Amino acid sequence: MKRTYLDHIAATPLRPEAFEAMRPFLTEAFGNPQSLHSAGQEALAAVDAAREEVAALVGASPGEIYFTASGSEANNFAIKGLALGQQARGRHIVVSAIEHNSVLNSVKALERSGFSSTLVPVDREGRVDPAEVEKALTKDTVLVSVMTANSEVGTIEPVAEIAAVCRSRNVLFHTDAVAAAGNIPVDVKTLGVDALSLAGDQFYGPKGSAALFVRKAARILPLIDGGIQEGGRRGGTENVAGIVGLGKAAALAKAEMARRTAALVPLRDRLLDELPGRIEHVIVTGPRINRLPHHASFCVEFVEGEGMLLFLDMKGIAASSGSACTSKALKASHVLLAMGFDHATSQGSLVFSLIDGTSDADIETLFEAFPPIVERLRAMSPLYTQYLKERGS
Repeated sequence: MKRTYLDHIAATPLRPEAFEAMRPFLTEAFGNPQSLHSAGQEALAAVDAAREEVAALVGASPGEIYFTASGSEANNFAIKGLALGQQARGRHIVVSAIEHNSVLNSVKALERSGFSSTLVPVDREGRVDPAEVEKALTKDTVLVSVMTANSEVGTIEPVAEIAAVCRSRNVLFHTDAVAAAGNIPVDVKTLGVDALSLAGDQFYGPKGSAALFVRKAARILPLIDGGIQEGGRRGGTENVAGIVGLGKAAALAKAEMARRTAALVPLRDRLLDELPGRIEHVIVTGPRINRLPHHASFCVEFVEGEGMLLFLDMKGIAASSGSACTSKALKASHVLLAMGFDHATSQGSLVFSLIDGTSDADIETLFEAFPPIVERLRAMSPLYTQYLKERGS
């Protein structure tokens, strides 16, 4: 069976160039970067080169990049480390209602230690209003975190405007750019952020490779205590191969971003335009503009996401329902609920995410397979039966 993979918001394939860059550090070049001998210095040079490549992707200085093992770790590091680093000034945090669970749960952990927080609402397209952020700030606010782009509905947030609000009030601002970095232009100086999280598996790098940008003047406490690695801010022996792969993927993303976007946007728009016309009661979620170029999301009424995913998989098609971190929880997406969708509609969420190499043939395969799946599931749906009764059908 031919596989049609449309779940790249969960993970992208590793670029061959990144794998080849990693290969020596998985085999003969196994030195520890903290060792003084030549094998260690070879590894250290590779880590330093990757740091420069990741910094170049987001417009940072190499000394402002700290490698982590995942986007979730980078978010935990940012939220906990920045908040604790500023707690002498205040203990209030502002985040949007649609943040990734690694941000929201980090805030909850801090609340158990005496911090307080405010959730800022979003509109029907998942957009955060900078005025709402400003309204949420108090004299005790020390940190705001709003993501650059949402992985469930594709919305690109007005990060530069929110950062300007925070800067005017002397409040640190972090953005979770995991879904955005490597896929759309992200420049920390242009955005004006103090911290930014990214992950390699979103732009053809290896899983387990990620980084946190922290502006030099920002005080942050370590999340992982240990040795002197990462400037003393992240203890533990460096994952040299993963870091090298991340660096190579970052360099490729910077060089190829415009071409990738030009190829993906027409396919994304075809999905957004045509799928609701092929199946009744399908709602596009998220905006048509200011949207990730590789992302199309929907709510299919009267059915659940889990059933659609299982039947699609039987047809060789991979997709997702909500974020990769919550799709197994069988709960309504907190993102869609925050956008004003009800529980029943939210449970029918579906996300198709594309990569460089996705083709019109892949979209046609989906269009052929998906309508009969929805028809079959609705035939078993009490919600749909009730709808037909109320409509008089």
